[in-house]
Amino acid sequence: MEKKIINTSKAPAPIGPYNQAVKVGNTLYVSGQIPIDPATGELAKGGIEADTHQVMKNLQAVLEAADMGFQDVVKTTIFLTDMKTFPQVNEVYGTYFTSDFPARETVQVAALPKGVNVEISVIAVK
Repeated sequence: MEKKIINTSKAPAPIGPYNQAVKVGNTLYVSGQIPIDPATGELAKGGIEADTHQVMKNLQAVLEAADMGFQDVVKTTIFLTDMKTFPQVNEVYGTYFTSDFPARETVQVAALPKGVNVEISVIAVK
């Protein structure tokens, strides 16, 4: 199967040796997104809710670059530095999915890139 690299200027540029997403066949593997505003390169401001919205917007931009959307997402992984923020993250996350919710896991980690509090990756199939 052909491997296609997906990158868009509407999401933050990778901060290491990886791509925003890789599509193999009809499956898209989207790298973890953190709350960086791609227009400014700055971290989102406003707390965990604003962070989560920015992460979801970044994911949406990568999905759209691959002609997909949240309706195509089959699996998500949420990384949090503090599980106490889960209710707020979950509330924002839930506004981006309307039905047929994807499988998901949420894990607490010691640290995330650039000192952020949330990172989310997805797998989508179309």
